[in-house]
Amino acid sequence: MTKIPVVAVVGPTAVGKTRLSVELAKRFSGEVISGDSMQIYRGMDIGTAKATEEEKQGIPHYLIDIKNPDESFSVYDFKEMVQYYIEHIDNRHKLPIIAGGTGFYIHATLYDFQFSDQKRDERFEEDLKNRIEQHGVEPYYNRLKKIDPEQAEKIHPNNVRRVIRALEIYETTGKTMTEIRREQRNESPYNPILIGLHMKREELYHRINRRVDLMMEKGLLEEVKRLYDQGLQDSQAMQGIGYKEFIPYFEGEVSLEEAIEDLKRNSRRYAKRQYTYFKNKLDVHWYPVSEETAEENFSIIFDDLEGMLKKITK
Repeated sequence: MTKIPVVAVVGPTAVGKTRLSVELAKRFSGEVISGDSMQIYRGMDIGTAKATEEEKQGIPHYLIDIKNPDESFSVYDFKEMVQYYIEHIDNRHKLPIIAGGTGFYIHATLYDFQFSDQKRDERFEEDLKNRIEQHGVEPYYNRLKKIDPEQAEKIHPNNVRRVIRALEIYETTGKTMTEIRREQRNESPYNPILIGLHMKREELYHRINRRVDLMMEKGLLEEVKRLYDQGLQDSQAMQGIGYKEFIPYFEGEVSLEEAIEDLKRNSRRYAKRQYTYFKNKLDVHWYPVSEETAEENFSIIFDDLEGMLKKITK
């Protein structure tokens, strides 16, 4: 059986993935699946940088606005939904194009990581959350360091949700997250082509800082405040970059200027983590881009992708 070709446009935040994915869809008769696990939430538009209708240019986009901000969403859910849309798009003889996203989420989807043994144990999760509220996260983070030091290294001690999740997986499966990831398959059920965009660090950081300023002008603060006023500050959705930084401001712990600076810094750090994951874990065709040479860069990508698609669809 012929494997479905899937194009994924990856790279750090603010590098231009949305624009390229739309241009690829126009040129190669494709449709776009959002690879951003935050864009699934309704009412979280500015902070997640959702494409506007104008930016979509009539190209269908999937996996956007399908959940309320008080609902949870896992990498397992993401994988299942993206794979559904890949089949849906391919069945209509269109090219599936995944735009952006977290490295592990894209990796899990394209290589069909198995999470069937890791469904949430809500009772364990609630019990551990209550114990952490009583005793603090430190003893449980220290336990995770003993059980799975490699995974603990990737999790900040203050990220209670991820500490709980890592311990929950170990308790319910008998395996650490590190062991589970190492057991995953190395062959994709698709014909994946990963197009990576990278930019000089100074230019990328300037774009990130400018993007945050534009988000503020568009009403990001009001968007986050509306969610905060709904009592959603402890929800999974509000732990995302672009939202969590403003909670201390609303609670009088930091100034607005400090919250904005935290957002810019966290966005820059996230961009670095995104690039590192894709570079180290996946076979990506990387292309340098800049604002001045975007059209020229895109033309090269179009030509290269045309050749790669011909090769896998012979």
